[in-house]
Amino acid sequence: MKDASTNLAADTEARRPPPSRWRTLAFAGAAVATVAVGVAGVRWWSVGRYLQSTDDAYVRADIVSVSPRVAGMLVDVNVRDNQHVDAGAVLARIDDSDYRAHAEQAEAAIAAARADITAQEAAAANLDAQTAQQHSAIAAAVAALSARAADAQRAALEHRRQQDLIKQEVASVQQLEAADAEAKRSRAAQLAAGADADAARQRLDVLASERRRIAAALDKARAALAQATAAHELARLDLERCVIVAPVAGRVGQRSLRVGQHVDVGAALLALVPEDAYVVANYKETQLDRISPGQPVSIAVDAFGGAVLSGSVDSLAPASGAQFALLPPDNATGNFTKIVQRIPLRIRVDADAARRADLRPGMSVVTTVDTRQHSHDGG
Repeated sequence: MKDASTNLAADTEARRPPPSRWRTLAFAGAAVATVAVGVAGVRWWSVGRYLQSTDDAYVRADIVSVSPRVAGMLVDVNVRDNQHVDAGAVLARIDDSDYRAHAEQAEAAIAAARADITAQEAAAANLDAQTAQQHSAIAAAVAALSARAADAQRAALEHRRQQDLIKQEVASVQQLEAADAEAKRSRAAQLAAGADADAARQRLDVLASERRRIAAALDKARAALAQATAAHELARLDLERCVIVAPVAGRVGQRSLRVGQHVDVGAALLALVPEDAYVVANYKETQLDRISPGQPVSIAVDAFGGAVLSGSVDSLAPASGAQFALLPPDNATGNFTKIVQRIPLRIRVDADAARRADLRPGMSVVTTVDTRQHSHDGG
């Protein structure tokens, strides 16, 4: 046994490298480690210190909720779950029987209002003609009054002349009596002509009053036409709104509409998810010193096995997420504890990024902002 142990020790000693070789291996390992640390340090100094990352980031999209603007029963549904639709595509139709009847009723009201306006305009034209005729009648009455006044004056002169002749015993009493009768008759005719002229002028006042009434009625008829036109426009809009169209292009989600279903105004029927997705990344406030809009961003998508998409910083939120909460924090208390806040960044995905069309709102991503561009120190 002793000889075997001695032989094993001798063999081990023979296999052991000489001390110089150990030193060589140690120096080589140290050199490799130094180079690796140096490369890592250089990379961190030149690139790594400018990269700001967070895994508190998610895909978002401006989802549009589609709701009817009129109430009624659905008679047609043209979309399926997850279907892509273009902007303006017909999604569903509401029974428009009642709304069509309202539109026809409004059209009839417009026709009635227009007929009323025509009648009032005809009445106004008739009154204008009567007024012009009455002016002529007044002129004739004034002329007749002037003629009667001239006759009365002539008769009065003849009466005085006969009186003078009687005094001179040249004329007879019978001639004087005839002159007196003619003077009285002419005076009466003058008074009658004056009364006729006054009556003609008063008739003109009556016509003017009637014209004002017709004008008011015409204004009322025009207002009724405007009201009927507005009611018809509302009925037309309601009739058009019986056809529910897509306000934007996107994919259908949360579809709850069915044929035969009664829907109310404002009820959510479906959601349209646009394919123009973006990323919202919540960065710590201590990471924002070098971040500015326009800087490139790499977006690693968990759902794509970590595949990286390219993008850029679009904008920074005007406040932290806590400030938009239902109950914002109130730090004016005696138990204040400083907590690092997070500021949402909106990140735009490049249009030519691979698998951009496969992004879905709600996906988790890891974003890394390269702050070498537009950094504060220019480095």
